[in-house]
Amino acid sequence: MVNKGSKLYSVLFFKCPACHEGDFFVSHPYDLTKAGDIYKSCSVCQTKFSKEPGFYYGAMYVSYAIAVGLSLSIYLLFNVFNYDISVELFLLVYSVFILLSSPLIYALSKIIWANIFIKFHKK
Repeated sequence: MVNKGSKLYSVLFFKCPACHEGDFFVSHPYDLTKAGDIYKSCSVCQTKFSKEPGFYYGAMYVSYAIAVGLSLSIYLLFNVFNYDISVELFLLVYSVFILLSSPLIYALSKIIWANIFIKFHKK
């Protein structure tokens, strides 16, 4: 079980990085009309989620790292179970997986980026 006070709690449950109680996102990642929309500040502790304009551009690097990690995991999964598939089939499976997981990757990259710069404060 992940306890409040750890960065992992905030990331897994999409909670405020400062208090771990208020919501970070306006909606869940697969609500595509509001995908990636965050509140301006926490409803509980009033911490501002954006330090400056363009603050979340750095989340692109986190998103890239997550996508590379997933692609390596899929590649290793096929190799460990010794699936002998063509490159075209592997790229098709990978492309579908990345396409379906991209809203979640986008949300994770933003919350991870916020957790890097916003510190947890105990009450």
